[in-house]
Amino acid sequence: MFGKPKTVTKDMVLGVLKNVQDPELHRDLVTLNMVKDIEIDGGNVNFTITLTTPACPLRDQIGSDAQAAVASLPGVQQVNIKFDARVRADHRIEAKLNVPIKNIIAVASGKGGVGKTTVSANLAVALGQMGARVGILDADIYGPNVPIVMGVNDLHGVEDGKMIPARAHGIQVMSIGFLVPDGEALVWRGPMLHKAIQQLLTDVAWGDPQAANPADRQLDYLIVDLPPGTGDAQMSLAQLAPLTGAVIVTTPQAVALADATRGITAFNRLDVPIMGIIENMAGDVFGVGGGEEAARKLHVPFLGRVNLAPIVRESGDRGEPVAACCPDTEQAAAFRDLAQRVAAQVSMLNAKRAAELRAAAKAAAPA
Repeated sequence: MFGKPKTVTKDMVLGVLKNVQDPELHRDLVTLNMVKDIEIDGGNVNFTITLTTPACPLRDQIGSDAQAAVASLPGVQQVNIKFDARVRADHRIEAKLNVPIKNIIAVASGKGGVGKTTVSANLAVALGQMGARVGILDADIYGPNVPIVMGVNDLHGVEDGKMIPARAHGIQVMSIGFLVPDGEALVWRGPMLHKAIQQLLTDVAWGDPQAANPADRQLDYLIVDLPPGTGDAQMSLAQLAPLTGAVIVTTPQAVALADATRGITAFNRLDVPIMGIIENMAGDVFGVGGGEEAARKLHVPFLGRVNLAPIVRESGDRGEPVAACCPDTEQAAAFRDLAQRVAAQVSMLNAKRAAELRAAAKAAAPA
């Protein structure tokens, strides 16, 4: 009387998942090739969603929407979803450089004293904690502080002509500070600085060349801690490598707008996308809101803020970024949120680039 229950098929599952969009990329999961390993056992449906980053901030929403879509199919009794991640690469990098790096993220500021190195280190650590393969490059040739904040002193040696980066808190670390005596001042003109940054980027064994899976041999993200201001280092890096995007760090005072404007203007001239502004050291001493107001007036994303607290300074002085040593603190949570938003910006920028390439190829194809 009721007829036979409908037999669920893979095509039916893919059909309903075509109606589920990635909320940031604004395309459906099937078109984005995010649905893998569909298995159907009677009324039980199992499949994997491959996210564009392990730091995906909207994982729960994507899972909930996909679960509801598949559960609506007649005959489905249970839906089981697994997640994995494959960070999409900025393919301009491999076209220009022979380095095992998918994305290069510049962290910059309009002036010094805003905690840019602390932000860089904690972003790197937070991304690594979420499952990404991450490196940090200290491009502040005249004032390398990344080794102090990350708690490392030396390289791991040289092999096959490549410097082996240090490792700390799960992150690969490279800095000019490993190559010069403590306290020595480098008085270099632009060409020497350019060469140094080139070597720190290309003469380093980034990633894991021994990984069994070729996809695991590349860094997902290289965080580059730039010197303050808008000088030779910024120009050299942008000339050497396609930058996936830049993050601007500022403090909350009203002058933040002027500082952020300088940084953003410099990257705009270098054709580097601005991922957004981070307001650092917010609170009683410096106030709150300058970075957010700067983002609004400059029409760029406001990625979030980190409130000023002694634990951030104390942990950095010990060589233990707060995201690594004190994960239950408010500041560590803020850095995790920031890392997710930065990763989301990378995914969106790479999706936009891929769409532009497809459109260009289609336009160039013979009619």
